[in-house]
Parts: sequence; C-alpha cells; structure tokens
Amino acid sequence: VQLQASGGGLVHSGGSLRLSCAVSGFSLDDYAIGWFRQTPGKEREGISCVSSISRHDGSTYYADSVKGRFTISRDNAKNTLYLQMDNLKPEDTAVYYCATDLRTFSVCLPDGFEYWGQGTQVTVSS
Repeated sequence: VQLQASGGGLVHSGGSLRLSCAVSGFSLDDYAIGWFRQTPGKEREGISCVSSISRHDGSTYYADSVKGRFTISRDNAKNTLYLQMDNLKPEDTAVYYCATDLRTFSVCLPDGFEYWGQGTQVTVSS
C-alpha cells in the first residue's frame, strides 16, 4: 500500500490549489480515504474524508474549518484522490497528508488511519 501526495505550494490568500494523492496496492473505490493536515506544535487533524463507493455509500465529511471551500473527489480509473482547495486562508497553511485505513468507512480522525502518504506543504500568504 502506497500513497503519494502532491500539488502543494505557495499561494496568496483567496487563491486555489488542487492536491493529488496517487495510490497503489489497493483499489481507491473500495476503501475510505481522507485528507489531513498538521502545523508545527499542533495535532494532525482530519479535514476531509470519503467512504468507499463500491462497498459503502461514498459519503463525505468536511471539517467545519474547510466546509464550503474544499472539495474532495476521486478518479477511480487513475486511482487518484483529489482535494480542491478554494478561497484559501493563511490559517490553511500546513503540511497536508492523504491516508487510508483500508476499511470501507472511517471516522475522519488521524488515529484510525494506518497508511500515510509523505505530505505536501501548502503555504498561504496574507
């Protein structure tokens, strides 16, 4: 099982970025998967997760801090997860990770996820 996040960068406040998470070793539509972020000195937080489409209902979760601005999606043919981030704010600055626990549904909490990508830095300037 491997996950590789990419797409981070430096953007001005109000700008947009799209993160990608390429996965291998499992089929993306069979398991829950999500995006998490962490800033120095703070705990890692779950910001958006989606349950399995083939084995569950494909339901999505968004943290209140990103609801209405971020959109999680996946391309099962490419086995890639995305996070479209719009109207970015300086407080969105963090290292972003994708992760899965190979279950069909998961509460979007970091402790329950076993497999992690390497992280991609997002920096939003004011």
